[in-house]
Amino acid sequence: MLKRFLSYYKPHKKIFALDMGASFLVSTIGIFYPMVTRTMLNDLIPNRNYRMVVLFALMLLGLYLVRMLLNYFIQYQGHVMGVKMQAQMRRDMFVHLEKLPYRFYDDHETGKIMSRMTNDLMDISELAHHGPENLIISVISILTSFAYLSTINFYLTLIIFICVPFLVLLCSALRLKMKNAFRESRVAVAKINAALESSISGIRVTKAFTNAKKEQEKFEEGNTDFVQARSRAYKAMGQFHSMTTFITDIFNVLVLLAGGFFLYREQINFADYSAFIVSVNLFLTPVTTLINFMEQYQNGVTGFERFLEIVDAPPEEDLPGAKDAGRLQGRIELQHVTYGYGDGRNVLHDVSLTIEKGKTFALVGPSGGGKTTICHLIPRFYPVEQGRILIDGADIRAFTMDSLRKNIGIVQQDVFLFNTSIRENILYGRPDATEEEVIQAAKRANIHTYICSLENGYDTEIGERGVRLSGGQKQRLSIARVFLKDPAVLILDEATSALDNTTEILIQQALDELCRGRTTLIVAHRLSTVKKADEIAVIDGGRIVELGRHEQLLAQNGMYAELYRLQFRETEN
Repeated sequence: MLKRFLSYYKPHKKIFALDMGASFLVSTIGIFYPMVTRTMLNDLIPNRNYRMVVLFALMLLGLYLVRMLLNYFIQYQGHVMGVKMQAQMRRDMFVHLEKLPYRFYDDHETGKIMSRMTNDLMDISELAHHGPENLIISVISILTSFAYLSTINFYLTLIIFICVPFLVLLCSALRLKMKNAFRESRVAVAKINAALESSISGIRVTKAFTNAKKEQEKFEEGNTDFVQARSRAYKAMGQFHSMTTFITDIFNVLVLLAGGFFLYREQINFADYSAFIVSVNLFLTPVTTLINFMEQYQNGVTGFERFLEIVDAPPEEDLPGAKDAGRLQGRIELQHVTYGYGDGRNVLHDVSLTIEKGKTFALVGPSGGGKTTICHLIPRFYPVEQGRILIDGADIRAFTMDSLRKNIGIVQQDVFLFNTSIRENILYGRPDATEEEVIQAAKRANIHTYICSLENGYDTEIGERGVRLSGGQKQRLSIARVFLKDPAVLILDEATSALDNTTEILIQQALDELCRGRTTLIVAHRLSTVKKADEIAVIDGGRIVELGRHEQLLAQNGMYAELYRLQFRETEN
């Protein structure tokens, strides 16, 4: 893990070297004050050499001005370096998130992922900057203070440093406990973020059902967990700081007793003893810095571990030798496909079907039968575990996933639009399309006239998830997006089920235009939308129980006929 963390310093080697050099000079300058103090007490003041006293004071002032500039550089450029490292980690995480399979997002909440990308990376950034700096300054200060204090009185210095091993052992014993406690608090923060993201995204539903109290209870549960986890973290931190502070306080007691004893035995003079008392802070200050640094270290290490959990998650990968699919024709075959979502229960059982090029194939049946799963397997959103799926006679695993998915357009019931302009949302189908192609796609989706009626036309911002548009308008935008993509295969997954009858008719006209000349797979509960399909499969319990055209299935008087009669009766009523 350390090697991977250090790799993020490589692009910033120059600024890192300057930052560490500045830190070294800052720690070195600190030794001059006690040296000047000792010289003044032993020589300049007893000999009344006030001119040298003033000269030494001016020299110290100059050094402190230099240290001020060095500290400015450390605080400014050092933090900028940390932010740039944070940005690179965030970039790496985002790029990797884009490569992760659907299954990862089935198991991880958006709010928790956001927590790792923001809070955790912020702590890593602080560690990246302050970690090496604190270590270098502290280690150099401790070594130089030991060397300098030894010149005053070696035995007195040795007595102080005898306490160091006890401090190290104590820190080691308490560090693991503090690490685990801070990790728990990270999990609690992620839980709060997940609950908050869910509640804010669903605020309209909350208001519609007047369930604000319920959301407050859910939030409070996470908030309470956070308080408890953070309390345990602070308890561990309190134990760590109180015990380590006690050890450093013992240093002062030892200096007082041992120094007084040596002074009594005339093994040290009063001036040297005074200088030693002043100089001992050269040792205590970096020790205290290292102790305080442990909290930041634990935060940073815990954050980096959680960062690695994301970037080490297995991505979607093409098989060795996978080739570009090019422009596919669109003949689809499922051969004995069995699939489950990893919970020990199969959703599909030995499903075989063929969709000829340019034909329309419909999947109908009860909810949970496996219709949407088939739609997810064809673009390889989930890997086929048993059986094969072929397009144009080739196993889809032989194609790169990007080239395969470029040939497949999907229109779903739950349309996702980005919080940007209408133009940008349509361009998502093909980012390099021209303005004329965008307008043509909008016309074919029956949305161009509405767009032109808006004050800002295609530059109109539609809000988060297209909140400023109606359901039909959002659906037509998604259809325009697919028109622009111009795929060989089209999947319509309950594309009109959430719309009213009038809007459905308008959308259906756009969909009919979209389906023309493409291999189309339709998933629908409204059987009126699939009557014209070239073939219809009835799926129940993950198996195809009926297969044929609309008239043939009605004649069989099976499940399809029963579903159709039920919907027809509801329409009549």
